[in-house]
Amino acid sequence: MTPELKAGRLVLRSLQPGDASAIHRLINDWSVVRMLSRLPFPYPRELAEQWIDSTRRDSAQGSAHHFAMTRDGALLGAIALVLSDDRRSGSLGYWLAPTEWGQGLTTQAGQRVVEWGLTVLRLEKITADAAQDNVASAAVLGKLGFVKTGTSSRRFVSRGQDCPIDLFELPRATFLAKTQEPLEVPAPPPAEVAPVVTEPPKPRTLLVVAAALLDAKGRILLAKRPEGKRLAGLWEFPGGKVERDETPEQALIREMREELGLDLTGACLAPFTFVSENAGPFHLLMPLYMVRRWRGVPTPREGQTLEWVAAADLGRYAMPDPDLPLIPLLQELLG
Repeated sequence: MTPELKAGRLVLRSLQPGDASAIHRLINDWSVVRMLSRLPFPYPRELAEQWIDSTRRDSAQGSAHHFAMTRDGALLGAIALVLSDDRRSGSLGYWLAPTEWGQGLTTQAGQRVVEWGLTVLRLEKITADAAQDNVASAAVLGKLGFVKTGTSSRRFVSRGQDCPIDLFELPRATFLAKTQEPLEVPAPPPAEVAPVVTEPPKPRTLLVVAAALLDAKGRILLAKRPEGKRLAGLWEFPGGKVERDETPEQALIREMREELGLDLTGACLAPFTFVSENAGPFHLLMPLYMVRRWRGVPTPREGQTLEWVAAADLGRYAMPDPDLPLIPLLQELLG
């Protein structure tokens, strides 16, 4: 099903039958419809109703996700991800009422939908296209990180002719490399006499720490990142970045108190394994600790959603890439 997402002041939600009137009114603007290849002009109300019905079927089947772009309850436009048959890629499309142009709203909505598609749906890439005279749409795609890959042509029903279009693509790997958090471990100060550089600089290391909290039933606590945060909607093992002058154990004790309201001591932490991988502009090092004892009841203090999950079910939860190698190790340990 299509979730509700937040993008700045925008709320992105599934289309509802009651949206037909607003969609009919907003799309019946030549400056909008001329850039949408499949729609006629004038655009009849019946087509708006039929389209909404089709988006709801698509959502139920998981073949596409269409969002109404709303602000303070008012519908301003729409944005969608239409998935390939194998669900490995998606195509991005959008439109916005002309009265809202120039405010960066399409870019905000696009950033949120693209992030959701590439991290939660785990699409390998997202494609898009725009008429060559749609300069504004091409600019939005550029801001979202899309790169032009070619040209083609398409029949635009409202114009009654074939028009040239530009093709764009954003691979998942490219998106993740560009959206990683800033590096936390500073580079060493330059030497008084700079040596001749013979090798490319090595990526700096970002040290984070995570916990596998186990309850009496052997279930593991997962936290779902809330809307408004990077990688919102993904599940993860609680934890966070190690601050300067902290040990990993001190950082984990602090994070458990700040995120979950739990009191731990160093004796509660049992080192289990670690992740060490290249994360684009930096190298990620993440030790994972097993935690079976603590004081307090896990409470979501940062807007996250908490859920106790059996080890066998961990693979059903969409998680950030660094957490994925931990799943089979935990399943092997806990059975």
